[in-house]
Amino acid sequence: MGSTTTRRWVLAERPAGIPDANTFKLEEADLPELADGEARIRVTHFSLDPGMRPALSRDTYVGATPIGSLITSAGIGIVEESKDDKLAEGDMVSGGFGWQSALVIKARHCVKHNPALFRDKVTPTAAIGVLGIPGMTSWFGLKNIAELKQGETVLISSASGPVGATAGQLAKLMGAGRVVGIAGSQAKCDWLTSEAGFDAAINYRDPGILEDAMRDATGGADIYFDNVGGEMLDAAINVLKPNGRIAVSGQLSEYNRDEPHGIRNTLPFITQRLTMRGFVVLDFVREFGPAAMQMAQWINEGRLLYREEIVDGIENAPEAYAGLFKGENFGRRLIKVS
Repeated sequence: MGSTTTRRWVLAERPAGIPDANTFKLEEADLPELADGEARIRVTHFSLDPGMRPALSRDTYVGATPIGSLITSAGIGIVEESKDDKLAEGDMVSGGFGWQSALVIKARHCVKHNPALFRDKVTPTAAIGVLGIPGMTSWFGLKNIAELKQGETVLISSASGPVGATAGQLAKLMGAGRVVGIAGSQAKCDWLTSEAGFDAAINYRDPGILEDAMRDATGGADIYFDNVGGEMLDAAINVLKPNGRIAVSGQLSEYNRDEPHGIRNTLPFITQRLTMRGFVVLDFVREFGPAAMQMAQWINEGRLLYREEIVDGIENAPEAYAGLFKGENFGRRLIKVS
């Protein structure tokens, strides 16, 4: 028969600062009967995404999460029953499933995955990680937004995270001359240089002036791939070369602030002729397929690495999510639904 109910996390109250146990509520609900064109999915894993944090507190480009509504995220799961010809029992699918254990969804809102893609070094959870939104953010942020050119120097913040680590490796594979990452511990910096192929890494927690460390490590950057914003962005602006570009992927340091830091350092945009552009990766969704195939090939060839942190148990989602904003994670953090 499969799932007839779902356990799901909903928004209990709007957080001030880092979300805590009072922000979310775990509830159980019955699943509706299937209508034509729908499928019932048993969720195996869902993602914990810092980028959805603003919607918990306020209106955003995707709206504000209503009190009592499901927490949004990417998920991967198995079709248990289908009333659509495109999906069959046992198919592996992904989509915007949210923080829940099962759901009924229109089949057209699922992505069906070819099992042949997930072989050798490519795990099924890569579909919502390095081959999903984080990986595609890295790919299109470099190619379409930053317009990376052969031999350029790239500086990346939150470089041990799922977007930053992928962006650094892709930059090298796409022809960058030098790639420098910024991370929050020596262990993360060591991994970036010893395993992920970065040319240098900066521990932003080290004493000293971050801007000086950026300048010393890069010799001046052509591209800053920004995942953090705030003071780190202001420092990076000063180390960009003439005609430097900033691709704005995320603003991790701003999400839990009552008053955003914003950009204070704007004069170099004039003197250095800088360009800064934000983007929503779903604008490039029609191009995801070829990018994912190329990245999967590089993974299996050992040329592209990715890290996952899989936390067991849906009940642990809020604590694991809060840890993203404390620098606890080292790679893509997922919940294994059990």
